[in-house]
Amino acid sequence: MFKRIIILSISLIILGGISLFIGVSDITPLDIFQADSDKLHIFFISRVPRLMAILCTGMGLSIAGVIMQSIMSNNFVSPSTASTMDWAKFGVLIAILFFPGATLKTKMIISTLFAFFGSMLFVQLLSLIKLKDPIFTPLIGIMLGNVVSSVTTYIAYKYDLIQNISSWLQGNFAMVLQGRYELLYIGVLMLIIVVLFATKFTIVSIGEDFSKNLGVNYKLTVTIGIIIASIITSVVVVTIGSIPFIGMIVPNIIRIIRGDNLKNNIWEIALVGGLFVLVCDIFSRIIIYPFEIPISVTAGIIGSIIFLYILLRGNKHVKKTA
Repeated sequence: MFKRIIILSISLIILGGISLFIGVSDITPLDIFQADSDKLHIFFISRVPRLMAILCTGMGLSIAGVIMQSIMSNNFVSPSTASTMDWAKFGVLIAILFFPGATLKTKMIISTLFAFFGSMLFVQLLSLIKLKDPIFTPLIGIMLGNVVSSVTTYIAYKYDLIQNISSWLQGNFAMVLQGRYELLYIGVLMLIIVVLFATKFTIVSIGEDFSKNLGVNYKLTVTIGIIIASIITSVVVVTIGSIPFIGMIVPNIIRIIRGDNLKNNIWEIALVGGLFVLVCDIFSRIIIYPFEIPISVTAGIIGSIIFLYILLRGNKHVKKTA
């Protein structure tokens, strides 16, 4: 385990260093060493905050995804397939509509409340609908999310807010600057909390009856998990925008390699999440350089390919077992 963590950490450091020197402004390590004032200003105002935002976003969404998969006992659930991200965007719209001068913190709080409500609604729907095939669970979440997204779009059109809302429809790190990304550090705090509750989340994933037999408060643990996932999702949506697949594919990649024990996997999931978003961001900046593709596009393309592989691998495993 420690060997993999060291390899992932070194990979993050190397790719992070490369990321710092990719951009329209030509900045080299020599410029930093020579203390060029203009380039140092760009470096610390734009490049470093962007790298920190990328890592916090990837780690945060991966952790949110594995929490939701654990508490719902379904490997296909994530903030983007459980309608959590759509409810978070709806919360941002309400904040803009009723509190035009709201700060990022206020938007985050309102967005978190809506994301929590939407996630709890999703959980209640699943408890009412008994599904035999786990693949139908994210489909219900996607349908619920599309309904919420349609309502969000309708209200935005009605009150001429569609341009404001469109910035949350596609995730983009291009606007990340010092003073506009620090909320993402909340994800680091959430990661620490998840480490403390990792064993309980693993137990909850087995089922309510099993959790009670081991003395774990099932409902309280599920509620804490949804609160953590809602906070992380809302912070990312408010600061960066909507990014698909991360919360779904990253935990599944680690699960294929390491198994289902969240306590043993949590740091690898966080590191792979940061690495995945970092790779997607580097591709976004170099494919049509000097222009930039939104991170949601590259993450969606790469993520969909990995997701199809996970699905095909699962089907082959089922056939072999049968």
